[in-house]
Amino acid sequence: MQRTTMVRILLITYSLLLLYFMFAGFNRSVHLDYRYNMVPFHTISKYLANVSARNLLDTLINLVGNVAVFIPFGYLISAAFPSRWSFSKFLLLFTALIIMLETAQMLLRVGTGDVDDLFLNVIGGLLGYGIYRFFTNEGN
Repeated sequence: MQRTTMVRILLITYSLLLLYFMFAGFNRSVHLDYRYNMVPFHTISKYLANVSARNLLDTLINLVGNVAVFIPFGYLISAAFPSRWSFSKFLLLFTALIIMLETAQMLLRVGTGDVDDLFLNVIGGLLGYGIYRFFTNEGN
């Protein structure tokens, strides 16, 4: 099997896992109301201001997890379609994709549409893109 085909299969598998965890995993249930945060850095600053030994794991899961989970996604998108991505194209597409996911979470009432999650997820995607570019020498 060709390398690109294998990477695309991994991308599809990883995408399905992300969708599951974003919309059904972690014991998610449908909320009665729409939950969203449109104030930049509100959620991030709240987690950082209230970090303690009791909620350190929750803080790490929210802040580091929202970055880390999208690193492989950014890498796989870049590797699945290697000749298509300039930095600006990738940033635009990835940001649009995350906006759609965050909006869907809010509209389906299975999570919170959070601008801070957008920032953290895009940072993760960009790290994955950068790792791909670094290791394939496409950034040179």
